[in-house]
Amino acid sequence: MLGYLFRRLVYVIPVGLGVSLICFLLVHIAPGDPLVAVMPIDATAEQEAEMRAEYGFDKPLPVQFGIWLGNALQGDLGKSIATGRPVAREVGRAVGNTLLLAAAASLIGFPLGLLFGFMAGYLNNTVWDRLVTAVAIGGVSTPNYWLGMVLVIIFSVTLGWLPSMGAGPGGSSDWSWDWAHMKHLVLPAITLAVVPMGIVMRTTRALVADILDQDFVQALVAKGMTRRGVLAHVARNAAPTALSVIGLQLGYLLGGSILIETVFNWPGSGYLLSVAILQRDLPMLQGTILVLAMFFVALNLLVDLAQSFIDPRIKRA
Repeated sequence: MLGYLFRRLVYVIPVGLGVSLICFLLVHIAPGDPLVAVMPIDATAEQEAEMRAEYGFDKPLPVQFGIWLGNALQGDLGKSIATGRPVAREVGRAVGNTLLLAAAASLIGFPLGLLFGFMAGYLNNTVWDRLVTAVAIGGVSTPNYWLGMVLVIIFSVTLGWLPSMGAGPGGSSDWSWDWAHMKHLVLPAITLAVVPMGIVMRTTRALVADILDQDFVQALVAKGMTRRGVLAHVARNAAPTALSVIGLQLGYLLGGSILIETVFNWPGSGYLLSVAILQRDLPMLQGTILVLAMFFVALNLLVDLAQSFIDPRIKRA
């Protein structure tokens, strides 16, 4: 068991290096000069060279990557080209808001997906099963940005029950644990939860239906085990796969919320990414992508470790 944990921790190192290299290179592939947006129109060659040296763009790409990675390991992600503020501070604040939104969406989507998926798998080929399957397919197929706009029209514009933008009153980006701020979280959290809820629901339904058809379940029933005991065995066998799907969807909630945050003007990492893309702010793009990618790597590691505790087959391996 300890050997498995050690191997998984060691594997994170090359994965992290590969992710950081991809994050660095992706933003350099795009055409155009990122300094054009901040340099004066009448900038001289000396001013341009000075600014390139200030941001490190005058060095070869391998040297730039080495300097950037070394600084990133020390918590320094550079300085924003557009605002001049430290990238780490901006990204830290935005990622905190994204984590808050992802946590709220997880509390909505994952329990409902597991519950309804389990019930649909247990009541296979019934009206309830078909209803849950239709809801799951609709949730996965509906564009979340479109759903967000519909919810804004209904609950913000028409009914006036919930705010439509920002993380606080007046479009503020500062968070506080009171109802005036928490109601700003309702619509984006519901919108973000729909897709992962549908995926978890479909996956759990298929897992439970498949496990119930296996021979060991029939043997448990033949031995006279109670329904509750059979359901406990089914849940334990479905848990590892369901957990891996939830881990992947958590990564989606962290990195795939750019459209949701743009629709609701939520001051998270997705909104920060969209602004950085429009401004071609390379340090901000690199820092945001790197932090989100590292969160995804850490989530996969945690899911692997959790599976090793749940699934005895991994322990034996």
